[in-house]
Amino acid sequence: MSTIAANVFLGTGRRKTSTARIRIVEGSGKIVVNDRDAESYFPSENVLKAAVAPLVTASLREKIDVFANVAGGGISGQAGAVAHGIARALQKMNAELRPALKKAGHLTRDSREKERKKAGQPGARKRFQFSKR
Repeated sequence: MSTIAANVFLGTGRRKTSTARIRIVEGSGKIVVNDRDAESYFPSENVLKAAVAPLVTASLREKIDVFANVAGGGISGQAGAVAHGIARALQKMNAELRPALKKAGHLTRDSREKERKKAGQPGARKRFQFSKR
């Protein structure tokens, strides 16, 4: 069981090269990311919506406080990692939320990563210009 104090639930989320360590506690809907308010940490409204999507799916947006530590990647990857971690923590908190979270796709780790650059090419897929003559 991964409770530290009374009703504190932990979850780890990953997306691209970002990793998020999440703590959720019953509260008033406060979301803190890297010691900053989520609204100021995530610059656009769409990215913020993506990060809190599992809470909206579970209808717990105003009832749970989220504390996230995020490292690596960019804003979009970090938002995805936070969402993944929140979903995992919610599942630990209440196993009955699993079907709804699973159906919405919040529990699935998005495994898409950047493809590596290949030798003899300028990028992963692009080739240098070819001249027949």
